[in-house]
Amino acid sequence: MTYLGYATIVAGAAAVTRPLHAATPLVRSAGLSRSLGREIYFKLDCLQEPGSFKLRGIGRVVQAAKEKGAKGVVSSSGGNAGIATAFAAQRLGLDCTVVLPSSTPSSVRATLEEIYCATVVVRGAVWDEANVEAERISRDSQSPLVHPFDDPIAWDGHASMVEEIVADLGRHPDCIVVSVGGGGLLMGTLLGVERHAPQTHRIVAVETQGADSFARSFQAGCPVALPGGITSIAKSLGATTPSPTILRKALDSKNIVTTKVVSDADALRACLAFANERRFLVEPACGASLATVYDPRHADDVFDDHCRTVVIQVCGGAVVDFSMLRAWLENHHVVN
Repeated sequence: MTYLGYATIVAGAAAVTRPLHAATPLVRSAGLSRSLGREIYFKLDCLQEPGSFKLRGIGRVVQAAKEKGAKGVVSSSGGNAGIATAFAAQRLGLDCTVVLPSSTPSSVRATLEEIYCATVVVRGAVWDEANVEAERISRDSQSPLVHPFDDPIAWDGHASMVEEIVADLGRHPDCIVVSVGGGGLLMGTLLGVERHAPQTHRIVAVETQGADSFARSFQAGCPVALPGGITSIAKSLGATTPSPTILRKALDSKNIVTTKVVSDADALRACLAFANERRFLVEPACGASLATVYDPRHADDVFDDHCRTVVIQVCGGAVVDFSMLRAWLENHHVVN
């Protein structure tokens, strides 16, 4: 097995001058700003070509692989990380194998095979089992394994989001809200704040109930596995245990990091409200962050008087369409 993304190859990533991701819009919500009495902005990473923020980091990891001479890469994600890996590999002329758990929607497999020409292997019922097979393929083929969230090169790519926010705002945001699963986006946000926005007052890491391994671990001060596994609808937040490295970084930054857990229904209501306001579909994992501004109860809980300018990282998600969102809303008895 060959992993990329550790200190020995960070210099290789720095040699890449043109990122694969786009600089996405930062847009103000006039309605939410008025109703909450704060300046509310959306960082629209749902507009990245593969559909999510993941390309910021994974694009750099795949670029680093090519610079080191790799002919192909392997991914074990049945979600946005796998799609971002396949997109980046196609753009760079590399082979790509994605190992999916059997629970992956058929639409994801179709996207990987038909649009991004990836080789798809189905193994296991959950990500952990699929990852074992991906590690074997990586080892046997000597192709780097692109980790969905635990990679310093990817974190560096995710940090670019904060740099763009500061450039567009013309000042440091008071608060940045991110969804957290394994923690890659949170880690990138922490690094970005250190580099570009040290005056930021708060970073809010949001999860849904049943996918809240990070909040449990943050409270305990050490990695805690979810009892019973992932039960939330927000499968993109599906890390049963957060990265120890990312957790330690967050614990060392307790002065600005706070956690929030919302229900699946709250996340879905926020997805619907965001679709009505901005005309974009996002996954429930993204809806978790959006719930902090679309539900006044959550806003009152996570924002203090210092949070005057709030940026929601709209991480997006490619595993959603109108029929899926409608079914989720009906199953959770969420009505418009």
